Amino acid sequence: MASEHVLEITSANFDQDVLNSPVPVLVDFWAVWCGPCKAIAPVLDQIADDLGGKLKIGKVDVDQERDLALQYDVRSIPNLILFKDGKAVHTMVGAKPKDALLKELQPHLG
Repeated sequence: MASEHVLEITSANFDQDVLNSPVPVLVDFWAVWCGPCKAIAPVLDQIADDLGGKLKIGKVDVDQERDLALQYDVRSIPNLILFKDGKAVHTMVGAKPKDALLKELQPHLG
């Protein structure tokens, strides 16, 4: 079951929910047909629940939101981009275990 802390991000709400967010936002660029994307989804749900308040997680379907994927140079998925204060500050490509994701995110979470 998906976490209630995971947002569906589109071109319409990207500025408000990602760029203008008071907390860092980890955006998962993914697609329905992507096996590794499906594998990482429950891990992202857990992180969203564990870090709610310190971090938001959003998902961008690259097939539905091609312009956003192009804008952030997403060439392979899953592609996780951490946004902080309106800027992309860290990128991770590929499915990773929860511990590895948290280790990479930690320096960016005040």
